[in-house]
Amino acid sequence: MRSLTELGYGFIGWNSSNKSVFWRSDENNKAPAITMKRVMVLLPTLDEVEGVAEVVPRIPTSKLDTMGWKAEALVIDGGSDDGTIELAESLGCSTVRQHGKGKGAAMRHGFSLFLKGDYDVLVMLDADGTYHPEEIPHFLKALENCDVVVGDRLKGKMDPDAMTRTNYFGNHILTWCAVALYGVPMNDLCSGYWAFTRRSIGLLKLNSMRFEIEAEMYTSCALEELEMTHIPIRYSKRLGDAKLGSIKDGWNILRKLMVRRIFRAPPQSTLGQGNLNIE
Repeated sequence: MRSLTELGYGFIGWNSSNKSVFWRSDENNKAPAITMKRVMVLLPTLDEVEGVAEVVPRIPTSKLDTMGWKAEALVIDGGSDDGTIELAESLGCSTVRQHGKGKGAAMRHGFSLFLKGDYDVLVMLDADGTYHPEEIPHFLKALENCDVVVGDRLKGKMDPDAMTRTNYFGNHILTWCAVALYGVPMNDLCSGYWAFTRRSIGLLKLNSMRFEIEAEMYTSCALEELEMTHIPIRYSKRLGDAKLGSIKDGWNILRKLMVRRIFRAPPQSTLGQGNLNIE
């Protein structure tokens, strides 16, 4: 014979006057099921097999799960031929060949796929080993009180030789120019570690094709009056060959800052030339 507990009844108490026991059904007193929120971890790649092998296994999926987040990694690839795609898939990542060329095109393609899916938050970081995926929980915590979180390398912990002197001073100058033009605080304009709410992704207006994408994300956040915050992060030396050209890409970033100050949004354009969704 099954006990009352096994039948779904819980003990309430004992009546000493008539020596009776009170039971109640637990059917309406069960704890509600926890609804997991979904975070897309967006990783742009181009021949980053070394970085993917290091970064993807370190995404703290178990810790995120205990926080109520289901993490899903999406690799947006720009045409790797070093086994990046195959390795990423073997590690459980979803993979997509990007439309157009360049990091900007990759990020915009990823943002578009995010909006098409049932995701709550997007975290983007470079897959070259410079950023530490273990810090994703800090981004999600900070995102509870704002629209956008930017990882700050300059006020965080920077490993030796992680950034060249030219890039270090160039980043400071570009960050100063951005704040002077838009009047919105920014600590590290060229950081590749950001987190966005779904609402903020939907408001971005972008047409960058290359490494000026982070600067344009800042300008769009500033023009849309999104609330941004910054958290210090650790920054390490990249794995594999660098793809950022200091002088040319630095000029493109500055030009993007000036153009967006005059034109608040990019014009509608054709495949590979602009818009958030470049399909």
